[in-house]
Amino acid sequence: MSGDLKWNKIIGASLGTVLAILVVKEMSGAIYATETPEKPGYLVNAPEEAEAGAAEVELAPDWGTLIPVADLAAGEAAFARCQACHTVNAGGANGIGPNLYGVVGGPVLHAAGFAYSDAMIAHKAEAPNWGYDELDQFIKAPARYVDGTKMSFAGLRDTTTRVNLIAWMRSQGSGGYAIPAPDPARQPGGAAPAEGAPVEGAPVEGAPAADGAAPAVAVPADAAATPAG
Repeated sequence: MSGDLKWNKIIGASLGTVLAILVVKEMSGAIYATETPEKPGYLVNAPEEAEAGAAEVELAPDWGTLIPVADLAAGEAAFARCQACHTVNAGGANGIGPNLYGVVGGPVLHAAGFAYSDAMIAHKAEAPNWGYDELDQFIKAPARYVDGTKMSFAGLRDTTTRVNLIAWMRSQGSGGYAIPAPDPARQPGGAAPAEGAPVEGAPVEGAPAADGAAPAVAVPADAAATPAG
């Protein structure tokens, strides 16, 4: 009998607790009820991106100005992150990626015996050589520049780092590849030359380079790439 009374007390206490909770909930809801105002107190003006103005256009590097003053030591240091896949010495073996000796200004499929991806083979028809612009765009974002490339490197977003790296790579077997004349259109505040007008001092295709080492190569300004499968 005493056991039954004990369980009755427990059940009664539980029911009383639940009832008390429900009563408190209802009372607090009535006391602290809020109503949506008919008018907002103030308006927050969050303009769309278009209101803020057009995004600043990023100029392509002015190779004629930047290559001669590039930091080759910094470029060599930047290449350290490429060494897991590439060699750059003369006659070096291909690895996960092709050997890069003499790649600047060279053909896209420059490394004999390397199994380039179908995407890179197809890209050759669009930009057959690794000019400065090609290398710059490819190193910046390989997968975006050559869709389907086997190169898994995410890319270098910093322009100065890319310029230093390309200048150093040029010193590794590509010293004869001509440096173009400075291009005012690629300098901040510069005006683009009239369509069809030659840039003063620009190298002419087939003409000897300044050091007589190799003929200059005309590279389309809108092309872009880097030596990886």
